[in-house]
Amino acid sequence: MTTYSRIAGTGSFLPPRRVTNAELAAELAARGVETSDDWIVERTGIRARHFAEPDVTSSDLGAQAARRAMEAAGVGPQDIDLIIVATSTPDMVFPSAACILQHKLGIAGCPAFDVQAVCSGFVYALTIADAMIRTGSASKALVIGAEVFSRILDFDDRTTCVLFGDGAGAVVLEASDTPGILATDLHADGRHVGILCVPGTVSGGKVLGDPLLKMDGQAVFKLAVGVLESAARAALAKAGRTEADIDWLIPHQANIRIMQGTARKLKLPLDKVIVTVDQHGNTSAASIPLALDAAVRGGRIARGDTLMLEGVGGGFTWGAVLLDF
Repeated sequence: MTTYSRIAGTGSFLPPRRVTNAELAAELAARGVETSDDWIVERTGIRARHFAEPDVTSSDLGAQAARRAMEAAGVGPQDIDLIIVATSTPDMVFPSAACILQHKLGIAGCPAFDVQAVCSGFVYALTIADAMIRTGSASKALVIGAEVFSRILDFDDRTTCVLFGDGAGAVVLEASDTPGILATDLHADGRHVGILCVPGTVSGGKVLGDPLLKMDGQAVFKLAVGVLESAARAALAKAGRTEADIDWLIPHQANIRIMQGTARKLKLPLDKVIVTVDQHGNTSAASIPLALDAAVRGGRIARGDTLMLEGVGGGFTWGAVLLDF
């Protein structure tokens, strides 16, 4: 019998502190940085984001999302035999956020590790978990995207600090005798490292270089729309499906213009695109599972719907996952 993987439950968690554009603009004005709600909304579609308190880590957010996903799936800690956390903002240099989160959930013994593919991280992590389930290495996996990007923002750079937020999303992926994940497609191209990066490193107890996020927004935009379309089409081709089979597009929530551009290229109406960027901002690896959970709990996504998940991020990385929910 062929083994597949399917999503059994979803969960998400946002830090309680919600920061509107107006609130952020006021904070930035005190630093001599000029921006406004209109300026942010026009360029990005973002109206608010959530920021974690200083003592809250990615594993804290991820554990909350994971508990909700496990509850939705009807499973307990004893049932989980694989944990993968997608994050670019781990709690420590090492050990992994996944190991720290594993302990917080009361789980021990199963494999637990992080995946670092920035905003494509959840798509990468889901693909790895799917492969491990298909080969019998796991039967019930927690796949989590968790970020505290507010820690690496330059609040003197209005072109980047208004974009990002903190949060976590999770799914329980379980072995199934019917297809759930239909096809995946992953890529990276290190030639584009410089257009989106945090160039600092740690050595001798000091941070060398710049520890804050840098981005060439125009270069990212031009690259993102093209590669997202190609990855989505590749996943469709592998599964023998077409754009007409997609019930919902759940893209990485980076910028409303990128999301709309991708939908147009895939000939999808905008009402088939799950959008949470207006309320969450760009939460990097957490953005896709956050949007997925919001749509599931909001009643838009139902069992049997075909979903296209796709992400693009620093590295440069990109990928897509086509699945029947």
